[in-house]
Amino acid sequence: MLSQAQLDEFEKNGFLKGDVVLGDDEVEALREELDKVMNGETVARPVLNRNMLESDSPYDNMKMIASERVVQIVNIWMASDRFLKHAAHPQICEEVAQLSHTNSLRIWHDQIQYKPPVTGGPTAWHQDHPLWPIIQPADLVSAWVALDDAVIENGCMWMVPGSHKWGNHQRYLSSTKDFKPFHKQPEMLPNNAVVEAVPFEIKKGQVGYHHCLTWHGSPHNRSEMKRRAIAVHYMPGHTRYEPVGEHVMLSYVNVKPGELLVGDHFPEVFNKAKVQI
Repeated sequence: MLSQAQLDEFEKNGFLKGDVVLGDDEVEALREELDKVMNGETVARPVLNRNMLESDSPYDNMKMIASERVVQIVNIWMASDRFLKHAAHPQICEEVAQLSHTNSLRIWHDQIQYKPPVTGGPTAWHQDHPLWPIIQPADLVSAWVALDDAVIENGCMWMVPGSHKWGNHQRYLSSTKDFKPFHKQPEMLPNNAVVEAVPFEIKKGQVGYHHCLTWHGSPHNRSEMKRRAIAVHYMPGHTRYEPVGEHVMLSYVNVKPGELLVGDHFPEVFNKAKVQI
């Protein structure tokens, strides 16, 4: 359980570092599973398994040189029971439920982002929820668990404190040459908004939480270190299917607009009234 001080910190900043929730053996097991999925060695397949730099990306300013690479896997839980079990991690789910003020959590989707040594490319400044144009409201919280130490040298995430309270500014977000965030029309921001990013360094096996409207991004990995992580994007039980655009998960939706987003492809992994899976 998170303390009141931690809950207050998340409310203020839109992100929070949690505990080390995976031991070395658990991290290594997930790394092995990740290698199998990346190499196509599993019977089941994730929704996506691609180099983000070879595809049309929803992120602005994500046009990179050919040698750069960010491996993105969406819904690795569909290909790996071990990653499904990770998504139902009791401590992570309990804490996300606290942060999102709910008694029930479903997987919206998960996401691996792997920045390989030296050639790992950047992930441009963005907000998550505007890139998910089929769900409302913007109450989702993501749990980002490092499978390698994520530090400044290998392209850890950076966050803009308080930005989750400013609304949807995705179309106006951009990056300077030294990867600082800036807003193309700053007059649209609240008067008290301070656009200043801070590094979000996470240890191997540690969890970091962020709100779905928090501005975040990650620069190149020019180090000799790998930077692997698993993010699970959790939906509170009141999340509705409200389509206003396209998304990779759209074809898996089997409910009508306005209804709660439920179904086999959005499994419930936490419910205070039930035994967790």
